[in-house]
Amino acid sequence: MTTGVQPLDEPTRSRRNHWNNQIASHAQMRPDAVAIRFCGVDTTWQQLNERSLKFADALARRGVGLGDRVLILALNYPEYLEAVFGITAVGAIAVPVNFRLTPPEVAYIVSDSGAKAIVTDAMLQPLATAVQSRTPALETCVVIGGKTADGVFGYDDVLAEGGQAHTPLDIPEDTPALIMYTSGTTGSPKGAVLSHSNMNAQSLTCIRALNLGPDSISFCTSPLFHIAGIGSLAPAFQLGSKTVLHPLGAFDATDFLDAVEREQATSAFCVPAQWQMICDEPTVKDRKLALKMLSWGAAPASDTVLRAMADCFPNAANVAVFGQTEMSPITCVLDGEDAIRKLGSVGKPIPTIQARIVDDEMNDVVPGEIGEIVYRGPTLMAGYWNKPEATADAFAGGWFHSGDLVRADEEGFLYVVDRKKDMIISGGENIYCAEVENVLFAHPKIREAAVVGRAHEKWGEVPVAVVALVDADAELTLADLAPFLNENLARYKHPKDLVVVAELPRNASGKVVKVQLRKDYSS
Repeated sequence: MTTGVQPLDEPTRSRRNHWNNQIASHAQMRPDAVAIRFCGVDTTWQQLNERSLKFADALARRGVGLGDRVLILALNYPEYLEAVFGITAVGAIAVPVNFRLTPPEVAYIVSDSGAKAIVTDAMLQPLATAVQSRTPALETCVVIGGKTADGVFGYDDVLAEGGQAHTPLDIPEDTPALIMYTSGTTGSPKGAVLSHSNMNAQSLTCIRALNLGPDSISFCTSPLFHIAGIGSLAPAFQLGSKTVLHPLGAFDATDFLDAVEREQATSAFCVPAQWQMICDEPTVKDRKLALKMLSWGAAPASDTVLRAMADCFPNAANVAVFGQTEMSPITCVLDGEDAIRKLGSVGKPIPTIQARIVDDEMNDVVPGEIGEIVYRGPTLMAGYWNKPEATADAFAGGWFHSGDLVRADEEGFLYVVDRKKDMIISGGENIYCAEVENVLFAHPKIREAAVVGRAHEKWGEVPVAVVALVDADAELTLADLAPFLNENLARYKHPKDLVVVAELPRNASGKVVKVQLRKDYSS
């Protein structure tokens, strides 16, 4: 990847529209306004700007500069964001990493990205140390909440060093800002290269879709290593609005409601599994909340969850956002006014992108027919880092291939049928796992469900349902399900086996890890 970074030209540099300049503007115009609130502690825009630039200085003194990659392996803290902005201030690229990965998995990302430094926290320092032992090229380790010792540097210590400041650069908007590694649920993760202009386009999408303004208070529960986390904060950096950053850990619906009520947050994003837990919380309808906008994505939501959200939050618009990391991530939005009328839809493509639904020969399909949605537009990544062949495959025919199979209704609303790789072909018939899963979700005994294919001597493949029950002590058999399935699903789509588990395996983004289910139950 190359950049158009030029020697310092202050008039040109001051016109750049990226988050470093946006934060500097808020620091100048509203220095004491709150940018981030975390566990009751405020970081103002002036503090955010000053600390980010101090971290940039510390990186520059350690040889990190234009085009270098810096991993971030940490839980949600304000320092996480300061580190991102410090990294991009020197023209380097931030590489957020899923902290639930194992040392070999993180080491793969270090090797693939060619990172030379890592930012971690005290809790995850053992993981970072294990990764460093596998990847000697990872020269510098900075620990949030840690102390300088034994070859690592405490975050606050490096901010307090003083000394030579880095030379400011004129960084064009098409300069890479992030490498976001996909979750790897279908194989080795690939690093989507996202530029500053990608994040600006994402900001405009969120501002429009969620009706955000300077007085909005956004509540962030998503991990910042995920595009749903850092991408959802991009509009706040542009608008100068306040973000309440929720600490990570096992999700607790009561804690969530307590914090949203205490902070009087106006918007919140959660994955559907979290919204289900929130709606099941006994006091949810008694809360004095300021929520005006609910949003969900990253995984499919059943009709049951959507109806529960409408019942529990009647005064808040329920907005579905759909997309993927490679698109920064939002590509489609279902506005709150259509949430009930178009249950199950992910809405329509946003105005700033181009989208088509095509067959395998790149011919447009007619409304009602199933095809793959492909994209162009300003939120589209530059490509996969260090993977030219994967990039070429993804951009075949001049459009980005999402891998999502969808159909459009007569009004242009889109419905996700399945991931292209998840489709089961049984006896020559296409079976879409998401369709079967949505039916299973509606069964009163089933809390969550996933469907995978299993090889079959006669039919090629057959569907297998893996479910978790509402009552963990209850029992459910395929014979018990038969009458319900007969009413709601064509016979050839019926699961041929039922596996009851305590819970489905999910990654940190809330997505079911189907590669694990296939490994466990497809044979």
